[in-house]
Amino acid sequence: MNESDIILRPVGIVKTIASDDDIRERHSELESTIEVFPEFAEALEGIDGFSHIFVLTYFHRLTADQTSVLKVRPRRLPKAPGFEEPPLVGAFATSSPYRLNPIGLSLVILVFRDENRLVVRGLDCFNGTPVLDIKPYKDDYRADDYRIASWYHRLIDKAEGRP
Repeated sequence: MNESDIILRPVGIVKTIASDDDIRERHSELESTIEVFPEFAEALEGIDGFSHIFVLTYFHRLTADQTSVLKVRPRRLPKAPGFEEPPLVGAFATSSPYRLNPIGLSLVILVFRDENRLVVRGLDCFNGTPVLDIKPYKDDYRADDYRIASWYHRLIDKAEGRP
């Protein structure tokens, strides 16, 4: 191994019966399970009291073409009559899964824990997605003073019928 190599091992896997289309279109409503591998189950101790958790995942189904993309069109924007095509922007300016490193970050609701399984709502991952890490959401992660790019605001305003 050379010093620039990074080796990550999954700590668990996503289990869901939802179809890929359901996950793409209505993931915020869906519940899925994160099954933490038995050898890492102790790492879940104390997580029960948190309402939300961050889940870092590995997008295992992306192709080499999808992980070499530098620019993408933002996804999951509201569609409306006259809605213009989103601009082509840098991959780091979007939450598109097409990225240089196929790593996903989701903030989800922790519904409950059952031993080494976490039932969550809002995870936008397919069945079998490897989970790399889990972190609790804490109030010091909150940003009260933030900006959103003007191109994004323009698209949202137009999609929602605002001038």
